[in-house]
Amino acid sequence: MGAQLRVYKRRIRSVTATKKITKAMEMIAASRVVKAQRKVAASTPYATELTRAVTAVGTGSNTKHPLTTQAETVVRSAVLLLTSDRGLAGAFNSNAIKAAEQLTARLEAEGKQVDTYIVGRRGLAHYNFRERKVAESWSGFTDEPTYADAKKVAGPLIEAIEKDTADGGVDELHIVFTEFVSMMTQTALDDRLLPLSLDEVAKTETSAAAAAGAPKGEILPLYDFEPSAEDVLDALLPRYVESRVYNALLQSAASKHAATRRAMKSATDNAGELIETLSRLANAARQAEITQEISEIVGGSAALADATAGSDR
Repeated sequence: MGAQLRVYKRRIRSVTATKKITKAMEMIAASRVVKAQRKVAASTPYATELTRAVTAVGTGSNTKHPLTTQAETVVRSAVLLLTSDRGLAGAFNSNAIKAAEQLTARLEAEGKQVDTYIVGRRGLAHYNFRERKVAESWSGFTDEPTYADAKKVAGPLIEAIEKDTADGGVDELHIVFTEFVSMMTQTALDDRLLPLSLDEVAKTETSAAAAAGAPKGEILPLYDFEPSAEDVLDALLPRYVESRVYNALLQSAASKHAATRRAMKSATDNAGELIETLSRLANAARQAEITQEISEIVGGSAALADATAGSDR
């Protein structure tokens, strides 16, 4: 076997082994994304209803609370960035990091200080490599986050929002995560968790009151709360933050698995195409060797025939 043919054979074996690995990773990611998608679907109604409960308390009372009241002057903001612990997911992590950097730049342009919190080794590595300060980070659970993980992440954020800015607290909380839209579409976006924007809720309540026959321009009545609206908001604050963080973690996990599945399928397809190309080159090299051997045999046979004919003379 010629040297060139050996090279092709070796490369075909190497690419074939790689293809088996990427195919296995594709199948694993496909199974995980289905499970993650179910968890997202299960957690979303709770997070949505809890948000509605908080907004109902906020619109139904005049209580000032970090959940619902915007500071007159926002001094410091917290940004929670959700990435993954591992790569091999295409542009999943880079898109989330890019969205966080754009959000940070926008907040700093408004004159706000930004404290960055990061989930996932990929995001932390990005910030550490560029020597950027990180308030706190977590890792080790991005593939299959649990509610306990969400509580662990939400704890420092709740403490920061409850503190005064003079004591290291923050006035608002933003989260950057990748929303799972479909198996083919995942979108990195940023959302402000705290304080809640109640404008849309107030419009909805006004529309509902009008639909119920309330006169136009009439002031909507306030609710009565037991023991008080402030106590209700104090009780809902950790639940709200935890549920939203948990849902975002699940959305990011599902998006990461979908991105990994897509990336591994592309790698598997590329490996298959490369194997076909190398096989054609190997066949061409084999044919060239066979042709050369036949030519050498024919040439040798002709030379031997000529030598035999010369000796007969």
